[in-house]
Amino acid sequence: MTRKVFITCAVTGSSPMPKHPNFPFRPDHVANEALAAAEAGASIIHLHVRDPETGVPSQALEDYREVVGLIRAKNNEVILNVTTGPGCTWMQSDEDPAQPGPGTLMFTAERRLEHILDLKPDMCTLDICTMNLWGGVAINLDPMITKMGHMIQDAGVLPEIECFEAGDFVFADDLMAKGAIPKHAPFSFVLGTKYGLPATTEAMSYSKNQIPRGAHWTGFGVSRHSYPMAAQSILLGGNVRVGFEDTIYLRKGRMAANNQELVEWAVNMIELMGADVASTGETREMLGLKN
Repeated sequence: MTRKVFITCAVTGSSPMPKHPNFPFRPDHVANEALAAAEAGASIIHLHVRDPETGVPSQALEDYREVVGLIRAKNNEVILNVTTGPGCTWMQSDEDPAQPGPGTLMFTAERRLEHILDLKPDMCTLDICTMNLWGGVAINLDPMITKMGHMIQDAGVLPEIECFEAGDFVFADDLMAKGAIPKHAPFSFVLGTKYGLPATTEAMSYSKNQIPRGAHWTGFGVSRHSYPMAAQSILLGGNVRVGFEDTIYLRKGRMAANNQELVEWAVNMIELMGADVASTGETREMLGLKN
C-alpha cells in the first residue's frame, strides 16, 4: 500500500513582509490563498493574520474571525491549524537588563488562546521552546504551556507541538506524561532557525527518534531549506509543510507566484518520491479529527 503524505500550507506567517508583489496580508487575500492551496492539494492550512492596512502581524480576534469565516464560507472541509505563537516574545532592555525592551510581546494563556476558544478550529500550533529566536527570547515555560495545553484540549482542539531545539522533546515527554498535551498529538520540527535545530538530515532523523512511536510529524525548513527539508521529511516517513510563511521561492532565483504554486511543487515532489498525497478526509482520519 502506497504511503499517504499530507501537506500543510502556511500562507502568510508573522515575519516582516518580504518583497513579493503577491504576498497575502488582507483577510480576503489570505483566505483566497488558503482556498487555492487547498484546491491544489494542501489538506491543512496554517493561519496567522495581519493588519489589513499595514500588513504587520495582528493578534486581533476580529482579524482571525474574518479570515476563518471567509475560508469556511467556501470550504468547510479543509483542516484549519491556527497559530498560538504570538505573545511569547521577550526583548531585553538596553538600559535595564531586568526589564523588557521594545518589541516585547508577552500574553497570558487566556490572551494567547482567545481566538482558539472563540473559533474552535480543528487544530492549533503549540510552541514549546524557550530559546534565542529572531532577535529576542521565546519564553514558553512549564506553567504557561501546561495551562494552554489543558485549555486547548478542553476546547476540543488538537494541538500540534512545535519543536525548535533538542530540549523541546524532553519537555514534550513531560507535558504528555501529565496530560497537558494528548498522547496522539502531531509534531512539527522547525529546522534552520539560527540557534535551533539545523536544517540537516541528522537533525531531522534525531527529531523523529525523540517522539512517541507512531506519532504523525512534519519536518520543515525555513527560507532556502524549505524544499530540501520537505524532501527529507518524505524520505524519513514524515509529512510536508510549504508556504509563504517559510519561503517565497521555489528555488534559488525563482520566486513562486503564490502559495498554490508552492503546494503544486510539493504534490509533484511527493508523487515523484513514490508516495501519494493524502486527501483532507484521509488526513482527518490520520489525525483523529472529525470529518
